[in-house]
Amino acid sequence: MQRLEEKIRRDGVVKAGGVLKVDSFLNHQMDVAFFGELAQEFYRLFGGCGVTKILTIEASGIGIACITAQPFGVPVIFAKKTKTKNIAGEVYTSRVESFTHGVTYDIIVSKEFLRPEDRVLIIDDFLANGSALLGLSKLVKDAGATLIGAGIVIEKAFQTGGELVRSQGIRVESLARIAGMNETEGVTFVR
Repeated sequence: MQRLEEKIRRDGVVKAGGVLKVDSFLNHQMDVAFFGELAQEFYRLFGGCGVTKILTIEASGIGIACITAQPFGVPVIFAKKTKTKNIAGEVYTSRVESFTHGVTYDIIVSKEFLRPEDRVLIIDDFLANGSALLGLSKLVKDAGATLIGAGIVIEKAFQTGGELVRSQGIRVESLARIAGMNETEGVTFVR
């Protein structure tokens, strides 16, 4: 998506360690009007697939997932990183390693909200090593639901996550695929 690539070039900041900061529009300060454009693109890609739920992981994926849910007319479920007192009953659990934070944690979704009859689209801001996406797909599988695919805003195609997830038979549609990046030259995209 050309407009997304332009925003990444203009507003993104490459940090040491393979970190791309896009917090001015994507995952800290959110450009909600721009999210609407991203949502329409995800709807173009997945709109005919019978999606009944959108699933994401807290916290950065929630904003884009909520806006994406609007054209689909479906609810959003977000996997929590910690079990809280307000989650009653049984949960699905999966283990996920965060590339950005360098920690491993269990994610959970209440069985009340993810059912076997659901057709689930995963939406997330980044795909790097694939751990979050595989963890979310495990929750869908454990529920007996159907995974339609994953809509990713930015994929770091130079890392192994996209290849790993696709090798599992999961349809992944990334709106921007980064071929490489460094602090002096910025970002290049897959063509």
